[in-house]
Amino acid sequence: MYPKISVNLGNLVLSLSDALDLAFSSLAMHQQRTAFIAWELAKRAKLEEKRIENVFIAGLLHDIGALSIEEKKTLHDNETSEVEQHCIRGMNLFKSNPWFAPCADLVRCHHRGWTTWEEPRDTPKVFDSQILFLADYLERQVDRKTYILHQDEALCSRLKELAGKQINSDIVDLFLELSIREEFWLDLTSPRLYSLLLHHGPFQTIEVDINNIAIFAKLLSMIVDFKSPFTATHSSGVAQCSMLLAEMVGMSESEVKLMEIAGLLHDLGKLVVPNLILEKPAGLTQTEMAVIKQHTYYTFSILTTVAGLQMIAEWGAYHHERLDGKGYPFKREGHEMNLGARIMAVSDIFTALAEDRPYRKGMGAERIKTILQGQASHGIQDPRIIKLLLENIEEVRKAVTERQEQARQYYNTEVEKSE
Repeated sequence: MYPKISVNLGNLVLSLSDALDLAFSSLAMHQQRTAFIAWELAKRAKLEEKRIENVFIAGLLHDIGALSIEEKKTLHDNETSEVEQHCIRGMNLFKSNPWFAPCADLVRCHHRGWTTWEEPRDTPKVFDSQILFLADYLERQVDRKTYILHQDEALCSRLKELAGKQINSDIVDLFLELSIREEFWLDLTSPRLYSLLLHHGPFQTIEVDINNIAIFAKLLSMIVDFKSPFTATHSSGVAQCSMLLAEMVGMSESEVKLMEIAGLLHDLGKLVVPNLILEKPAGLTQTEMAVIKQHTYYTFSILTTVAGLQMIAEWGAYHHERLDGKGYPFKREGHEMNLGARIMAVSDIFTALAEDRPYRKGMGAERIKTILQGQASHGIQDPRIIKLLLENIEEVRKAVTERQEQARQYYNTEVEKSE
């Protein structure tokens, strides 16, 4: 029996934000910094607590709709005028999560300039979106190679130029009042900003239980899988397979739920892998494989920053480990892989073999059986779990296919329509 799990909401959302910004060094902490600026502005404007919380969450995840490293870099470097796609995708992803749905309009409108609004501009939606606009714009203007107090005046001058044009003048004035504090700028660029927001930001006392963790896990899995049409349903499939295998080995209902969460999150580290590698229509070179090998490391690294998710982190991040110690990246051996990790490894292999990939079509049941039997007989993966899977392969494959089809339908309607 595993312990009851709950996690702090602020810790969870901050770690999600951190994960989304890992992909490119010039983006590091962009969303956290944006959230910090927006949070300080919202407090200075004396907004009610719920609006402050919504502005904060929207700031932490405002670029959630930028699905690939390449798209994130283009947006951050102001190399495109096509900002609508990631705003629409972001709005749709927010709406899929009941915790984030109230912030969806802010994400949708965070690139909308002050004079372009067609609806009345004296509403909370417009005001709060403008706070996010200023925060996002300002953070992207910060030169990370220059000491912040050597550029603060120049940054304020740029904002003054946008007052009444791109940004509500009242919000610019609020920021200028805020900007006279050196502390603000030093906090903004501090490497300890995550800790500051965790311990002093919103949601310090809000805990979420296993069912709500599963809701967040579903959102995270969509962000990972939707990076590419070739991976758009993978985590859903792994989650379904691992749940069924967990039931077959006699895990409790709560343990089965934890396996589902771990399955949804197992590839979280793929956020750091370029799409050029994920979508390569041929085998990977040694250099490319070295890049791929970091993804499970980052799955573990991201999840263990959330107090209470250590076990889920191990189950999810060990899916490329092998009983013979020749897996990656941790080189765990059989005695170091608990039952959940063993189930996850087999579930990932089965789901991947059955899926279409850029370089091959999905395999049939007989071919999958042959490969898995070989892994069992050579001591690569757990023979007991593989035996259970093969004895029930039609049932498992049907359930996995149905769940993946649901994920594919969502991808087709909510992601591709924003293209």
